[in-house]
Amino acid sequence: MKNCIALICIAFMLQLAVAQQPYYDDVDLSLTGQDLYDELQAKIDISNNTFTYGDVRDVVKITDEDPSNANNLLLIYGYDDNGSCTTDRSRDKDDFGGGTCEYNREHVFSRSNANPSMGSVNNNTTGIGADPHNLRPSDQQMNNNRGSKKFAAGTGNAGNVGSGNWYPGDEWKGDVARMMMYMYTRYGDRCLPSLNGSGALQGTTDMLQIYLQWNAEDPVSEFEDQRNPYLETEYGNRNPFIDNPALATIIWGGPQAEDRWDLLNTPTIASEALVVFPNPASETIWVQSTTAQQAARYVIYDLHGRIIKSDRLSLRKPIQVSNLSNGLYVLELEIAGTRILKKVSIDR
Repeated sequence: MKNCIALICIAFMLQLAVAQQPYYDDVDLSLTGQDLYDELQAKIDISNNTFTYGDVRDVVKITDEDPSNANNLLLIYGYDDNGSCTTDRSRDKDDFGGGTCEYNREHVFSRSNANPSMGSVNNNTTGIGADPHNLRPSDQQMNNNRGSKKFAAGTGNAGNVGSGNWYPGDEWKGDVARMMMYMYTRYGDRCLPSLNGSGALQGTTDMLQIYLQWNAEDPVSEFEDQRNPYLETEYGNRNPFIDNPALATIIWGGPQAEDRWDLLNTPTIASEALVVFPNPASETIWVQSTTAQQAARYVIYDLHGRIIKSDRLSLRKPIQVSNLSNGLYVLELEIAGTRILKKVSIDR
């Protein structure tokens, strides 16, 4: 049976290899937690890049083009095209500048909030200050209104919340979260999410709960999807959390985000006769039968098919998982001579 589990896990991973973009073919997507973070960090870290802040002015005309009007681009934080131009959501691509009703380039992870700061920028600036994954067109006044305020929880349209914080708006909160995840993965502790956001951390990780929540609540849009293909060619890398928001769940935990590559859909080999809860789990897992028959034994495998632990199953005692590392596992349960596989996630 161990070989069978291993083959299932291998087949599962091979299936994934054709499900995601070819860019990730050399990334080990069986990893979890810090290991997956490190793998993605190495993948998106492009050295000696000559892309400039000046290049962004032309790039956003493609990456941020309004899907409903090819003459316009969308402005981050914008929400109303019928009121003050400060709140415009869509604007003519040629209206670039620093004047009224013009747009400029917003560093969504604020330059001054990085540690050390990204510093001042000009059209010849390269590196972190010119990273197009962190730059979006914004109405110049809206950009000034946001300034370097930290992102925080809110509802409705973009604007000030609490004491000196900023809510990006219901339409943009997922975009912002995935940009914060990219910046932290690309630049590490220099761009800790807490430097550019407020609220509680998820468990003991460095990811803010609010970003994980926004990532799950606001799925990737057609507009957000159009950024990665062009930036992979023009800049040299992609934002992995746009391609698959569930990567954030696998690394940092929190609410389950959209899984565009089916990474978390471990196949089963029998009827769904058993319920496993809680899932994700932190310390213990309980197993409940939906039939009169009860499971007799359990085996926990990692995604390489290796046995992590096994024992008889008692209705009065949960399965202890406090010694397991965060990540995904396969739980094999034996019931009436039949074996059932369940995907379980450990997150604490």
